[in-house]
Amino acid sequence: MSAYSRDIGADSSWPVEATRRMNRMYRRQRHIYDGTRRYYLLGRDQMISGLWPAAGASVLEIGCGTGRNLVLAARLYPDARFFGIDVSTEMLTSAVAAISRASLTSHVRVAHGDATAFDPKRLFGIPEFDHVMISYSLSMIPDWRRVLGAAAAHLKPGGRLHVVDFGGQERLPGIARTLLRQWLAMFDVTPRDDLEHALSAMADSAGAKLRFERPFRGYAQYGVLTFPLGPRTP
Repeated sequence: MSAYSRDIGADSSWPVEATRRMNRMYRRQRHIYDGTRRYYLLGRDQMISGLWPAAGASVLEIGCGTGRNLVLAARLYPDARFFGIDVSTEMLTSAVAAISRASLTSHVRVAHGDATAFDPKRLFGIPEFDHVMISYSLSMIPDWRRVLGAAAAHLKPGGRLHVVDFGGQERLPGIARTLLRQWLAMFDVTPRDDLEHALSAMADSAGAKLRFERPFRGYAQYGVLTFPLGPRTP
């Protein structure tokens, strides 16, 4: 079974310009992405180690990129099923290759999709997931709040949303924070300083529980939103 869904590209509503922009950015970077990002995309492994999906559980990563997180998680939790979407077909090319090299094509599938509005039933044949993880993607997506809404909409009752991204760096030296933010801005990356507030509002609205941390002296922010088992409130 291929790791790549065959009907990719059939939906003309996908943001073509976003795909082109991300492909321009990652056409060459994808070849060195994992080797370089390991030094500053902090907290990804902690997010994965905190998944603990049950046997047979389904896990979706929004903005799966090169597939690095999916491969690591699938190795750690061999009894779960993993899925990923990304707007960049260049990054998905690397993801498919990584999944194949790891002999995980029967456990991991990826598809081309818009993080703000995707249909997992069409892409993967399942409408909802037990876990959704978002790693360092919200800071690159202008309509990031809509991504959170889409993620929550495709979680099963009792499901969990896991988010890690750049934080406010509030406990770093002032000059380090200023230089980091200037450097991130060069790549259209904007730390979402209102992430905790947005997740807290979602928790209040849905009767969910939120755990939120700011590790690495605030360099990163990490949240886990656990939804109730009962029916969703309209």
